[in-house]
Amino acid sequence: MNVPYGPILVVEDIPNVLELLEVTLRFKGYPVVTARNGQEALELVNKEHPALVVTDILMPKLDGYALAQKLRTDPHTRHIPIVFLSATYVTPEDKAFALSLGAVRFLEKPVDTEEFLLTIAEILTLGPSGALLEPMNEGEFYQGYRERLETKLRHKNTQIIRTERLLQTLPSEQKKSFESLLAESRRQRDEIQNELNDLYRQLTELQTDNHKPS
Repeated sequence: MNVPYGPILVVEDIPNVLELLEVTLRFKGYPVVTARNGQEALELVNKEHPALVVTDILMPKLDGYALAQKLRTDPHTRHIPIVFLSATYVTPEDKAFALSLGAVRFLEKPVDTEEFLLTIAEILTLGPSGALLEPMNEGEFYQGYRERLETKLRHKNTQIIRTERLLQTLPSEQKKSFESLLAESRRQRDEIQNELNDLYRQLTELQTDNHKPS
């Protein structure tokens, strides 16, 4: 399928999910480039000039929310449509924040491939968007971003505690699947905590800069 104004950029840190999305799109004839986190994605955007960005939210180094904000505040990239995919950030508040950043669609994982392809085709048919929302200002972004991360961290910690308690009551033959679930929840918890720590550092630096004499 011809996409005359650039490839589709898929940003996803889980290898098997990234492969599934890439294979699904290539099977339909779309040109695809991939990145494993938001930092890699920014570098590719400047090189490949994608027609569309499909991104996970929970990722190391630079997550989907921060990637979207950077794309939307740059005049050279703010026209690129963004589709969010997530299995973690799926509350109404998470979705509202994603759309307020300027995303054109939000899809939950696991991805329904038919819905995914229909969404991609619809967005590419419309072409680069010329009527996007104004980018969120820095203060609004950091406030909303912090709220989403702090809320998600609390939920993850609660989920981990419940799973740990449940494991103590299960027979040994049932423990393996729950141990895998617990390990994945801990990995996600650590990623969210790292993102939150980075955000706190950025806010501290921002406040320091704002209080410097001009």
